[in-house]
Amino acid sequence: MTGRLRPTSPRPYRFLASTAAAGALLVTGCGALPGATGGSREPVTVMTWAPSGVAGPDVANMAGMTAMARTYARWTNDNGGLSGHKLRVVTCDEQDTSIGAANCARLAVKEKAVAVVGSYSRHGTAFMPPLEAAGIPYIGGYGASDEEFTSYNSYPVNGGQPALLAGNARQLARSCERVSVVRPDTLIGDDQAWLLRTGLTEAGRPAPADIRASESATSYDEAAGPALQAAGAADGCVTAVLGKRTETFFDSFRRLEPSYGNVRISSVLGSVDQPLIDSTGGRNSPFEGAYITGWYPDAGDARWDGMRQVIRKHAFGDNRIDPDDTGVQTTWIAYTVLKEIVRAIDSPQVSSWKLTAALNQGTPAETGGLTPVLRWSFDDVLGSSAYPRIVNTRVTFQVVRDGRLVADRKGFMDVTKTLSDASAKG
Repeated sequence: MTGRLRPTSPRPYRFLASTAAAGALLVTGCGALPGATGGSREPVTVMTWAPSGVAGPDVANMAGMTAMARTYARWTNDNGGLSGHKLRVVTCDEQDTSIGAANCARLAVKEKAVAVVGSYSRHGTAFMPPLEAAGIPYIGGYGASDEEFTSYNSYPVNGGQPALLAGNARQLARSCERVSVVRPDTLIGDDQAWLLRTGLTEAGRPAPADIRASESATSYDEAAGPALQAAGAADGCVTAVLGKRTETFFDSFRRLEPSYGNVRISSVLGSVDQPLIDSTGGRNSPFEGAYITGWYPDAGDARWDGMRQVIRKHAFGDNRIDPDDTGVQTTWIAYTVLKEIVRAIDSPQVSSWKLTAALNQGTPAETGGLTPVLRWSFDDVLGSSAYPRIVNTRVTFQVVRDGRLVADRKGFMDVTKTLSDASAKG
């Protein structure tokens, strides 16, 4: 397996001023907080970063995450703050580049942020070293970079793509006799194929057909044909994990499918989500009937009602915030963790050191059932060579029905064994 622990070699970075840093957005206020005791508790400054999609057509757009962070701050400060601390949120456009990620991390240091919360970046080698050097914990990132699951400075709230792939294998094993996996022709793609293979063979299914594809292709006809043939005409499934290109692959797939019979399709959240299903036709979407593996309960679950209420009352119609979006949901969970840890610290002043100590000591964080109770002590982390920082090894099985992602199986599925086996055998 190529997904073993990859060493991160800290190297000096030269500060580069950017529009990300210069355009940072602050959520601040004046006067004492409602419910605070005479303003005796110091404000808590944190940062949330994510690419806004404005830097180019191929740049990820996760602007809903920073917008959700600002909305959370308004709601929190209108209701007494974090245990009496005014919450100050600094946001930064990460621009989906390593330079942008590094600049956002340096801005967090400059603004004296005590944590980076609920953020998105694929560039962990750029943003993690500055945070580690400053002792700023990274709480509840989206899970888009390997460093989030290897750095001692990271406190993930989900199991990232490894957990999704392990879970996707188990979801497919329930009804698919044969599986084709279409994945990037990269080292990360090798990891993906190995996780799916491990999960399927554990469940007594044959190893999947491994179909490599370019991440930047504009058509996937060459990959779709072999994937369909390997899956077969009956009880076969094709799962694709190509990020933003997953939609492009399934366009090619649907054009070829009639000549091969009816094959079930599948993917994971992040490659396919409710906003994508909506934009491609809802119940007429090519994803109708697809199996999707996620981290959290489906968007219609009552456990999201609190978040939806906050968005309605405090987002002021900000159309960047879609409560069905996984990035928005992850940000809500990450800030819920921050609230729980600050409450447990119960101190007039909250520092990055106090947060880190509380997290490392295993202080529990309840998330209203959206995840298991989260703890990050030595005994709680997975501790495998490939994914040492994962603490949440549970996923959910969903299916697209009438244009909506709904539960395909009640409750969570624990994929600890698959993650551990994949790490040990790779």
